[in-house]
Amino acid sequence: MSTIKLIPGVNSYIEAEKQKVVDKMQSGVKSKREGWRKELPSAGLGATVIETMKEEKAKDVVWQGKCSGTVYIAGSESEGHFSLINEACSMFAHTNPLHLDVFQSVARFEAEVVAMTAALLGNKEKASGGQVCGNMTSGGTESILLAVKSSRDYMKNKKGITRPEMIIPETAHSAYDKAAQYFNVKLWRVPVNKEFQADVKAIRRYINKNTILIVGSAPGFPHGIIDPIEELGELASSYGICLHVDLCLGGFVLPFARKLGYPIPPFDFSVQGVTSISVDVHKYGLAPKGTSVVLYRNHEIRKVIVEHVSNFWKTHQFVAVTEWSGGLYVSPTIAGSRPGGLIAGAWAAMMSLGQEGYLENTKAIMEVSKSIQKGIKEITELSIIGRPDMTIVAFGSDVLDIFEVNDIMSSKGWHLNALQKPNSIHICVTLQHVSVVDDFLQDLRESVQTVKANPGPISGGLAPIYGAAGKMPDRGMVSELLVNYMDSTC
Repeated sequence: MSTIKLIPGVNSYIEAEKQKVVDKMQSGVKSKREGWRKELPSAGLGATVIETMKEEKAKDVVWQGKCSGTVYIAGSESEGHFSLINEACSMFAHTNPLHLDVFQSVARFEAEVVAMTAALLGNKEKASGGQVCGNMTSGGTESILLAVKSSRDYMKNKKGITRPEMIIPETAHSAYDKAAQYFNVKLWRVPVNKEFQADVKAIRRYINKNTILIVGSAPGFPHGIIDPIEELGELASSYGICLHVDLCLGGFVLPFARKLGYPIPPFDFSVQGVTSISVDVHKYGLAPKGTSVVLYRNHEIRKVIVEHVSNFWKTHQFVAVTEWSGGLYVSPTIAGSRPGGLIAGAWAAMMSLGQEGYLENTKAIMEVSKSIQKGIKEITELSIIGRPDMTIVAFGSDVLDIFEVNDIMSSKGWHLNALQKPNSIHICVTLQHVSVVDDFLQDLRESVQTVKANPGPISGGLAPIYGAAGKMPDRGMVSELLVNYMDSTC
């Protein structure tokens, strides 16, 4: 493709076509941006700014019960659990855990969130060693970034690896791509098996003297299927490398689903070989957005000793300890200053719900997931991807364009996730869906029949773009399209 682009006129034609796709993806965002403010008002709005914000908020689409994932808390945002975590965030909005000597309450909240999460994920089991440690982060991506960085540094210290590589299934989160770029780790994405799980034999073939890390998900974001964590643990142990488990979706569901008797395979620190775990509190933990936890099997993995000239600097994960003209500095995460209000909100969420609350919520969403799977199986034109283990249900079609079905569902107000490899869509079930499962299935049945009777893209739909993206031989062009789209939105 690079050679073809050198032909006179070809590159300009490709760029023009790419811009058409970007304009299509924006779907009117440019016109909305025309009225956006570009500088400070000459006179401040004072307290009336709240009214302005309410007016803008009223223009948001109706999301209650209509989104895949996105909002995990049930009910209205002005009452119940919403109200509780909002009050907790507000109470500590001015705090920053960087100042441990001042905001000791927030420091305690973070330590307890980490400890409670570790207890859920095997720290109390003898096999884990009982030394699990970690920190709160801004989200699943930062948790994964820190796990990759720590694994890289740990393996450099342990084995002297200076050209690190990691191996992940093609269903693993895109955050690993970001981590690979940030931390100069070569990334291998390996096809999954027929059950859409990590293919352990295929991963084994990619392991070499530079391998620092392999990855499993519980469950994977695309299809809601748990990778064979025990087998991956055995593989990691046999080669003396790290294994990270992405529990960003499953961390606050799987422990309780197991207690409720659902068939959940091993997934946490009770599995030998698991060295780190990422888990989002702001998903099924029902905490405010921007709260996740990264956990390490022990302090040795988290703590890396780096020799610098004649001094030894103890570093935690990213840039923990330095000496500069501003004094001694220590931070356990990528960010230095962090929002204490979000940490407090996460602590409030976990403490208010307790084990009984999470058990009740898990039962509700697992049963809704089963109902949706049953309903989809009754639609002959659709088929479920693999065997979902949790609350994500992905489905596709051999007789219809599934992205056209998604466009019709979008026109009915639903916001589902479009997937590729294979082309499909999914719904991530939350408490918001408990009362609307019948509406969802009815709209899905109608959408399938609409596409069946009138195949072809609808005006304003994104089916042609998703379909074309999946067929492009030049995968670099897909990346370029996404970068151009992002660059035009902010």
